[in-house]
Formats: sequence, structure tokens, C-alpha cells
Amino acid sequence: MTFLEPILLWGLPLALTPVVIHLFNRLRHRSVDWGAMMFLRSANRKSTRYAKVRQWLILALRVLALAALVLAISRPLAGGWLGWMLRPAPDAIVMILDRSPSMEHRLNEGTTTRREEALRLFAQSARSLAGVSRLVLIDSALRTPQELAGAEDLERLSLTRASDTAADFPALVQAAIDWINRTRPGTVEIWLASDLQQSNWQPQSDRWPALAAQLGALPQTVRVRLLAVQSTTRAENISVALRDLQRRPRANPPELELVLDIERGSETAATIPLTVTVDGSQSPVEVQVTGQTFRYRHKVTLDPGATSGSGKVELSADANLRDNTAYFVYSPTPPLKTAVVATDGGAARALQLAAAPIPGDTNQLTELTDPARAAEVGWQDYALVLWQVPLPQGPVARSLRAYLEAGGVMVCFAPGASGTFAELGLSWGEPETAAENKSWSIDRWQERDGPLARTEEGLSLPLNELNISKRQAPGGFKTALANYEDGGSFLARANVGGGQILFCGSSLAADWSDLRDGLVLVPLVQRMLTVGAARLQRGNLVTCGENAWLNPGETPVSLDPPGKDLRVQAGVYRTGGRLVAVNRPAQEDETEKLGATEARALFAKLDVKLFEDKGGSDGQLQSELWRGVLFLMLLLLVGEAILILPPPIRVTPATTVRTGGTTVRKGVAA
Repeated sequence: MTFLEPILLWGLPLALTPVVIHLFNRLRHRSVDWGAMMFLRSANRKSTRYAKVRQWLILALRVLALAALVLAISRPLAGGWLGWMLRPAPDAIVMILDRSPSMEHRLNEGTTTRREEALRLFAQSARSLAGVSRLVLIDSALRTPQELAGAEDLERLSLTRASDTAADFPALVQAAIDWINRTRPGTVEIWLASDLQQSNWQPQSDRWPALAAQLGALPQTVRVRLLAVQSTTRAENISVALRDLQRRPRANPPELELVLDIERGSETAATIPLTVTVDGSQSPVEVQVTGQTFRYRHKVTLDPGATSGSGKVELSADANLRDNTAYFVYSPTPPLKTAVVATDGGAARALQLAAAPIPGDTNQLTELTDPARAAEVGWQDYALVLWQVPLPQGPVARSLRAYLEAGGVMVCFAPGASGTFAELGLSWGEPETAAENKSWSIDRWQERDGPLARTEEGLSLPLNELNISKRQAPGGFKTALANYEDGGSFLARANVGGGQILFCGSSLAADWSDLRDGLVLVPLVQRMLTVGAARLQRGNLVTCGENAWLNPGETPVSLDPPGKDLRVQAGVYRTGGRLVAVNRPAQEDETEKLGATEARALFAKLDVKLFEDKGGSDGQLQSELWRGVLFLMLLLLVGEAILILPPPIRVTPATTVRTGGTTVRKGVAA
């Protein structure tokens, strides 16, 4: 319970006024023993005990009635969320609103979303504090504190509308702390509205201990009130997201392959209708889905004369409309350059031919790079890096790591010397040589997908026919793509940010293996080149909220539909002479939730109150209680009035007694 006029609570001692008056009245009378009254006192002792109990009840009711009057004029507030006892209204309230796509899930069977329910409860609570507390809004999309004139601003501001950006709660809490440090208000309450999506809260982040320490070190009293808006709808929600896009201009006719991820809550097999729109032309598709997560590849035929265009994939309406659309654009494929870093001439030549096997193909180019000048290379321009020298160190290692984290692809072949890629925790072991007239053979590899997958005709790559006379064991890897018969790794992969690095456990030198024959090397390199090319082709596929790619001065124009804001809304935009598809972040499709106990623990010892709202109820975050307290006071006064009523006088029937010629009538009044 909180109070809008807490200073009036100092009047609570006035409730003891009836007790003081009672004590003074007792001092006004003195007891005088009178022998004639002793018999009456003995007769009425029992009724006197009842009278004392009644007097104490009357006194208690009067005290409680005065206390209720003081509480009523102090304007108490209470509710499921604001349940603190005897605390004044805060000087400032910082409201943090999650308006990410997951908050657009509808509550129960109605049309109200989690975000709308949170706004309703925020506005309802803030309305009672008008003119008492400063109201500040921080939304999950822009994270810029906005001071509000009143609670009515919450439901009409653009800052509270749905967005396609993810919510970063550590960053949001940091924004609230920065505002508190900058403006230095008195008592502060931080209100957070969220569906407790784990990817938004990032409970494992090392930022949380630092945030809790900052909040605890603030000179102001800070309380946290967490509104967890959860959905209990029985309607199934299905989401679709674009995971990859590849254009094949050489196909006849040209094709565009879309890789889609479909997420849903049920594991039973189902048929899901999709609508694929390309350059304004729609085509319905029915997808047979099994399991909760399903990856679907869809090929779209392009107009041979089209060089660039856009489209989208849509699901039918369900419990959340915000995750039903994925946008894409296509444009001319950029030249695919491969950097070959090698000192052995034969190995370098073999790698160049594997990366660009058709001399007349100007779209696939290779450049031989001197290892001594590797620090001067701009790796971001390359779709693939082939490395046949000892592992990089120092600045070269750091630049290659940045390249990999940005989505680059690198394949390292055994250099013949042990070493460590310290930046990634990967290493080469000592070289091994097979016994005379012996070689190692490969008997297990991943054929379903990846660089060693079967061909489109279903044929396996001839890895089991390779002759490996020398090898080096890759270290630090968790994923082995191919293994020797003795269990050692021939090809291992590690994911680094958005990219990946492969270690091949043999060299292209003639005395190591027959890899340079090309039957395995060419498919391996070409497939990794395709993976690296996806990074360049995805340059026009960006995540909503990540606007660092925009050039200064560019003004994006929304094409689908017009009027959208690129900062917070997914869609197709034209900017700087190119098309850009903006989609919601992938983590918004995750369903893992943060538990209430875990959420509280993130704030360490800070005062945290959790309120869980399931939607569809009339419960409110807080309300004024003065009317109810006044009604209670009236009940107490009515009870006191009943107790002070004098008891009814009862008279027994008269009796006649004749004594000595005299008649006497006796009657007893009670």
C-alpha cells in the first residue's frame, strides 16, 4: 500500500484521543466506600464484567474509526502490484516497456496483446499518481528516456506502438540508471513490463551483476516493480523467418532459393499454408510440417530480365500477427573473391583452381596473398580464405577473427608445423607420418549437409578413396565433419560469430595426400565459397534495430507498405540506390521464458515486486482505497452506536403480599 498524501499519516496518533478522554474521565471521580451499597455491588458483579467488555469494545471502535479517517484522507493506493505497506508515492517513475514482436501475442481468446495489456495497466497506475510523480518512458526499440506530461500519453505515443526490434533488458536498465544519475530525483520506482522472454533478458550476461551494483549504490531509494504479462491463449502461434537466400542466375530459368524456418508450439504433423510474393506476384504454397521446428527450402523462378527485386513470405493469421512475415530482396551476385595464402607453389595452384575452376568466369576470382603481407589485407572483401601456412598470430589473427565473426569463411590445411590460433582457442598438433607403404583412410563423414554432403544426384564424395600418408590433428574443435578409421579428425569445424572456420587434417603437398587431385577438394572449396557468398548476398538482408550499416545522410523509403519506419519496423526499403529487406531478430522466435525467481535474482538484494498478469481479468496494478476506508469507518461508527445504546428496562409482574392487615405490592425492575 502506498499513499499520495503520506504526511497526513502523522495524524494517526490522534486515533488515541478516545483513550485519553476515557483516562481523564476516570480521574474526575473518586471511589467512596458506602456500606449500604456493598450488597448491590455483590449482586451486579456479573453484569459489571459484561459492561466493562462493552466499554472496551466501544473504545476500540472509536479508536479504529479515527484511524480509518486519517488513512482515508492520506489517499491510500493498493493493488496486486503495488503492495508495499506505508510507503509514500515515489518522486519519479521510470517505465520500461517491452514492445518487441513477442509482446504482440494475443491474451486468452481476445484481441488484446501483451503490449496493450501492459500499457493499460501502466496508464491505470500512473493516472492515480498524476501531479505527484514524474513519469518517464523508456521503450525497448529506441531506449531514449521520454518524460510524459500525463498517463494519457502512454496510449497515444508512437513510442508505445508495436515494433520489430528485440528488447535488450540489460541495456534498458542501464538507460534507466543513466537517467537517474543525470536528473537526480528523490525516491525512484522502475516499472518493467515484459513477457519474460529469455533471449531479451539475457540472464547469463555479465552485465547484470554490474547493473545490480549500480542500482544498489544510488543515493536514492530505488524499488523495482516487474509486470510479467503472460498469455494463456489456446490458439496456436506459428512463426516464419528467412534464414538464407541464394540466387542462381545461371539456372535456366534463373532461380532464387529461400531457406525458411517455421516455428510452432505443436509437434504433431500439419499442413501450413504460405503465401510467397515476388515482385508483386503471389503464389500459395502448402508446407507439410513435422515437429516444432521445421526448415523448408522454397525455389522461386525469376524473370530472366530482372536484375533486382523484392518479396515476402506470409503465414495466415494466428495468435501473433507480428511474426507471420519474412521479407527478402535479391540483386546481382557480386564477384566472389577467394584469398589463397600459401607458400608451396603446387598447393597454391591447386587451391586457386579449386576456387575458380573456370578461367572465363569473371564472377569467381582468386588472389594469391603473401603471408608476410597478410596484415595489409582487407579480409572483408573476400567470400573465402584458404590458408596453407602456419596459423596467424597478433594483428593478423585479430583481423581474421573479426572477419569470421562478421560471417566470413576460412579453411585451413595442415601446415606441417604445430601451432595455435590463440584468438579462437584452436590448434594444430604435431605432424604424423604413416608407416611405410601404409596410409590412413577416412570411413565416416557427414553426408546429409555441409561441405561433404552428397551431390544433388545423391552421389557420395569419394573421401574413402583418399590416400593420407601424413596428417595433423586439429585441436579445440567440437564438431568433426569427417574421421579416420582410428577415430582421428580429418575435417573439423568451429562456428565463430556469424562465420565458420574449418581445419583439414592433411596438406595438399604431394608427399602428404592426393587431395590436389580435386575429387574432394573442388566440391569442398566450392561449397564453402557458396557459404561465404551468402554473407555478401545477405548484405541487403538486415536485422531490424541494427542500423549501423546505413550511410550518413541516407533517407530510406519504405516500399512494403509505404510509411514504415526502418528503425523499428520490418519491411522492404529503398536506400542509397539499393533495396534492403529488414526483418525481426531471430531471437524473437525463441519460446524460452525466464522464471520469476530468476528475474528477481538478477537485481540481487534490490527491492523487487513481481506482478503476473494473465490477461482477461479486471485486476489492476493499483487503485485508490479512500472510499473503502471511509465505508469501513462508517461501519465502525455504526457498531459503536449500537453498543452505546442503553439496555431495555424489563419489569417483572407485580405481586400482592398481605401482612398484619396491610396489603403491599412488590415489583422488580430489571
